[in-house]
Parts: sequence; C-alpha cells; structure tokens
Amino acid sequence: MTEPTSTLARPQNTSYIVNKNGADQLVNILQRRPDGQVYVHYDGFDKRLDEWIPGASLKPTTESSRKRRRDTPSPTPTEPETQSDPLMTEEEFDIKHHKQITAQRNFDKVNFGQWRIKTWYFSPYPLTDSELEDSTGLPGGSASTSKIPGVNRTTVRSHGRTSDLLAGGLTRSHLSGEKSILWVCDRCFKYMAEGAAWEMHIKQCDRRHPPGRKVYQRGAHIIWEVDGAKDKLYCQNLSLFGKLFIDVKTLFFDCDNFLFYILTDADSQRDHVLGFFSKEKISYDDYNLACIIVLPPYQRKGYGMLMIEFSYEVSRRAGKIGTPERPLSDLGLRSYLTYWVATLIRFFRRLLSVLPPDRLTVTSSGRLPDLTGVLPPTLEDANSRKKRAKGWDGETPDSNSTFTSPNGLDDTVAAMRTVLTISNPDGSATSHVVVRSTLAEIASATNLRIEDAAFALNECGLLGSTLDGVMGITREMVEAVAKERNVKRMCLDPAHVMLT
Repeated sequence: MTEPTSTLARPQNTSYIVNKNGADQLVNILQRRPDGQVYVHYDGFDKRLDEWIPGASLKPTTESSRKRRRDTPSPTPTEPETQSDPLMTEEEFDIKHHKQITAQRNFDKVNFGQWRIKTWYFSPYPLTDSELEDSTGLPGGSASTSKIPGVNRTTVRSHGRTSDLLAGGLTRSHLSGEKSILWVCDRCFKYMAEGAAWEMHIKQCDRRHPPGRKVYQRGAHIIWEVDGAKDKLYCQNLSLFGKLFIDVKTLFFDCDNFLFYILTDADSQRDHVLGFFSKEKISYDDYNLACIIVLPPYQRKGYGMLMIEFSYEVSRRAGKIGTPERPLSDLGLRSYLTYWVATLIRFFRRLLSVLPPDRLTVTSSGRLPDLTGVLPPTLEDANSRKKRAKGWDGETPDSNSTFTSPNGLDDTVAAMRTVLTISNPDGSATSHVVVRSTLAEIASATNLRIEDAAFALNECGLLGSTLDGVMGITREMVEAVAKERNVKRMCLDPAHVMLT
C-alpha cells in the first residue's frame, strides 16, 4: 500500500522576515502553494493574524533577528502522518493532532448576509459532495487524501464524529479564490460552498428570528435562549460559524447539554444576529459562560459587555457566583477584566458615597438630614431627570429603578458602612464614609469569584496598597482608576430581564 502524498510540501527553513506596516516581523511558514504563495504565522502574535502572502516578500533571517525571537510557541507546520505510526483511537488522535489540524484557516472569508468577513480560525465544516469530487482531481491527490492515516473511520461525511470533520477540513488547505469563501445564511446559519446555492437559499429562507424564547428585551435589542437539545441543527450550525472566530472553542455537534443565548437587533423585517454565548445547562464548577463571540462587523459597540453582564445576571438569579470557563482567549481575558474592574469600581463608588447616587444635595427643615433611607425625589430632581441623555438603547432611565436601598446597596453591605461627621470651625460639618470589609465580602457583594475580584484589583493597582495586611482604598483612588480604565455605566438593565 502506497503512502498518501501531499500537494503542500513542508519547507526546510520555516523562519523568515517580512516587512509589515513598515516594520520587520519574524514569521514562520506553515504551508506553501504551487503558485508561490506562502501561509505564515507572525511570531509572538495570535494566529488569527495568519495569512497568505507572496513568497517573494520573504527575507532570510539573520543571527540578530533569531535572538530577538519571542518565547511564544508558533503553530506546528502541517505535515501528514506516515503509515508507520501505530494505530490510535479517535480520541487520542484528536488530542495529538488538534494543534496541527487547526493551525491553518480552511476558509479565507465567509459571506454572511450583507457582510463578507475575513475569518480568524479553522472551523471543521464538513466537505460537500462537490469538494469530494474535486479532491480526486488535485495534482498527486486522490479520494484517499482526505483520509488521515492511523485513524479508523467510515466516511468523510460522517457527521457524528468530530475527527471525521476535522480530517475533511484538512483537504481545503489548497483552496483559493472563490473556493476559499464560505457562504452562510444569516437567518438559519445553513452553510454552502457555492454562491449560487446561497442566493437560492436566502430567497426561500423565511426565518425571522432565532428559535427559543426571549429572555431579555430592551428596545430593538433582544436576547434569545435556545436549547441545544431542542434546536440541534440550528445550534450545530451556529457553533460551526462561531468557531471561525473562536480559537479555543471545541463544541461543534454535541450541543444537547448547552444553552445558547443569541443577541439580535430588530428592524421592521426581522431580527439580525449580532453575537452569542453558550453555557452548560449543568455546570458543577458554576461556569456561567462557555464561549462568547460578537460578529466582527458589530464589535466595539458594547454588545460583548451586554452579554457578559447578562451571563452574570443569570447566575445571580440562580443564587450562584459564576465565572467563565478557562482558558480565556486574549480578547476574552481583556473583556472580562474590563467587566470585573467596572463592576468593582461602580460598587466602590456607591459604597464610598455619603449621599445616594445621582444626588448632589440634601435639604431638610428643622432637623438634621436623615441619610439612612432613600429620600423621595424633589420636583427639581424630576425636571432635571427629564433632560438627561437617553439610555444605552434609547430609553430614558426609570426614576423608580435607580436604587432601592441607601446608595444602591443591600442591607448586608450597608451595615459595613460607618458615616463619620466632623465639625468645621465655621459651624458646618464634613461627612466621610469608612468601610471595613474583607475581600470575600467585596466579592460576594459584587457577585464575583474571589480570585476574579483579586485579579481585577491587582491589575488596576488597588490591591498593592496594603499596611499590615490591610488594604486601603480611597474614593480618590477609585476615581483615578475609573478615569484610567474609562469605566462606563452598565449596558444591561435588570428591569428588562425576562427570566422567571
């Protein structure tokens, strides 16, 4: 039996220099094409930046450039196994070759509704019938080239096995031009390899919104809860599409134990998907999020933060303190750090304020002002509230839901506060808030894990000021971090959550 051949030979020297954006970057070659194009990974950067470039733009590395190489490991160049390898189970194969298989994107772009989006990562879309036929006509290729040696499996189109799908995706590494584009319906996420089939499908697809039930609605923004066991095909296609932009995601077809929360924006015709996150139905580690993605055209608009805040609201209503699954991607860690810091800063602002939120003055007649309860809004306050800017999604903030206890704190946290009032020489008085609490109490009050709260406090510099093991935080320090981190108001309004 002859050993299967590969149309893409592994280069002898894989490290070169490329000038990108006016600076020399060290790259590693992962694949070569017969037309001279090379697929490169930029050393020290995430592999979503990997791309095909002309081979003529490569420059040999020098001794000094080798010394400047970063310690970040580069993806292993794709190289077929030989028949001499011992027979292994599919699970062992998936673990051993996961990095090899996913090192290179199998589609360059995806056509999604009105958008043509550059993909970031590999996604194991199954081979279509036409691709199976095309693979037999490749130079040096045959129908057996899509089979990876050392793995017992039935057919490349066997949807029940993840390894079959991964194996099938390897054959696409040679595709270029129109064949490197995936066509996906932005209503039902059905995928097609050809634009003609996609155009015919979108004319007939009548889905106006995701399946499942509404769990949050504020203006045109809606979050839908979809059960992976009830709407299996929709969730499978959604997971495959999400994998194009998520590196650490491994959920493809086993969706029964997951819930999907899909964020949409409605127009007069239908709801458009902006992003989604998934979570396990039963998590013994109380994970409240498995993976999250905001589609590239809608990023940097607050939608990711809205979904993160919603995931924590789901945990809070379930009486649990949640946290996302690990490991976190670089973008995921950045987003969660932003959420954790913002949550703590907003909490400290309320905790270290003498007066309730949105109140600059308190007026009383005949006696000292009572700061222990919520004071009713005055007519002046009501008029000024009407002049405020509208909320995150166009609604005017509800004056009755601004806060329900002193400074927006529950009784347990409010009991930690001591208001110290000092007389001034001119007869006036100055009030200060003194709080004594543990890190565990702060984490519990903000519904964060202790380790997440400690990490966020350390990253923003509030954990470093300690004296005899006691951490001191002032309102001035809080405001400095808020300015440095550009802390904003919450995107989520709990009053619009529709969970029961």
